[in-house]
Amino acid sequence: MTALTHEGEGVVKDGKTVFVAGALPGERILFRRTKRHRQHDEGQLIQVLEPAPERVEPRCPHFGVCGGCALQHLEPAAQIAAKQTELRESFERLARVSPQQWLEPLRGPEWNYRRRARLGAKYVAKKGRVVVGFRERLAPYVAALDQCPVLAPPVDALVSPLSDLLTGLDIRERVPQIEVAVADNAVGLVLRVLNPPTQQDLEKLRAFERAHGVRLYLQDGGPETVRRLDAESRGEEEPLWYALPKFDLRLEFQPTDFVQINAAINRSLVERAVELLAPTPASRVLDLFCGIGNFTLPLARRARQVVGVEGEAALVRRARHNAQRNGIGNTDFHVADLAKSPGADVPWLQGGYTHVLLDPPRAGAREVLAAVARVQPQRVLYISCHPGSLARDVGILVHEHGFELRSAGVLDMFPHTAHVESLAVLEPAGARGREAV
Repeated sequence: MTALTHEGEGVVKDGKTVFVAGALPGERILFRRTKRHRQHDEGQLIQVLEPAPERVEPRCPHFGVCGGCALQHLEPAAQIAAKQTELRESFERLARVSPQQWLEPLRGPEWNYRRRARLGAKYVAKKGRVVVGFRERLAPYVAALDQCPVLAPPVDALVSPLSDLLTGLDIRERVPQIEVAVADNAVGLVLRVLNPPTQQDLEKLRAFERAHGVRLYLQDGGPETVRRLDAESRGEEEPLWYALPKFDLRLEFQPTDFVQINAAINRSLVERAVELLAPTPASRVLDLFCGIGNFTLPLARRARQVVGVEGEAALVRRARHNAQRNGIGNTDFHVADLAKSPGADVPWLQGGYTHVLLDPPRAGAREVLAAVARVQPQRVLYISCHPGSLARDVGILVHEHGFELRSAGVLDMFPHTAHVESLAVLEPAGARGREAV
């Protein structure tokens, strides 16, 4: 065993390379080839003959079948080290650069951290019930879970009760998905319903809410169709929210909105982002892919002005509302498709910026990099959920636009998974030298 793949599988060099889930670097294993491809094969782990020192006993009884986690058998510190290695190799291979400084990894709770999740639901006639869980690792089926130790309480213990609830519904075969949103003040569960619940179903849903102290929502179409169970009779209800205490902020969100999965790491990440960008009361900051204002509003506590840009109009409305709710008047928000290169005349590119923050989806931010370079910021902070797209974009900023990679590091947003969340700080080449003159 020599390494781990980007999906957390062990890499075996046995003539032709074989990827073996459940195997770790440094181990001697017995495996069976299961699938053959042109460049590599896939294998099934039969036995670990000599375990790696970092191997631990997985905590979850569903590990290996459920596809929600890939690395529970690897000690947490070794998981972080593997993710740092992946980021370093991505920079070297794709960007042909290395950071001048490696940042200390951001770590948080290793269990019960996941406040957002999308669980599958499927009525299985042979089992006589609805199974609820993540997709299986090796098959397109819903894994039949009883509990989930990475989900935030109380949802970690509600998987089996949710299975019982859906099994008892008349529309049990028409509820394919449950979205989880654990806020600081409440727990939201969004049931995707392909048929309207019957009156008997509604009574069972109400009873589940009362028994478990959660909020149920129904969704029969796109995100705009999400509605609170019995919304007409409830009156005013406090929205879901999470706090960023260091900045005296509460950010409200809808249960299907994007928010960072790990609440503790998000708080640390926001604090580090403000620290690394280091805006002053004279700074003007551009926050691209701003969402509901997760970074925009904390930065606004330190800067003269922060302009947030986001592709989803609903999230921009939420960001404006959050700014108003928190008494922040030095922000401006715009809706724009950031998957397309913006022209120089777009309103949000006017006036110049001292700092830029990028927090794009997995595809990265390639289309806006030229615009970022045009505003000539003193510093750029790039927060990424995919090391490959981060390295590609850093390479463009360095080799095409004259930036230097000052620092980079990883954060443990998704413990026990192969998902790598990271950040990078860039500055114009020679900027610090000029400051010292």
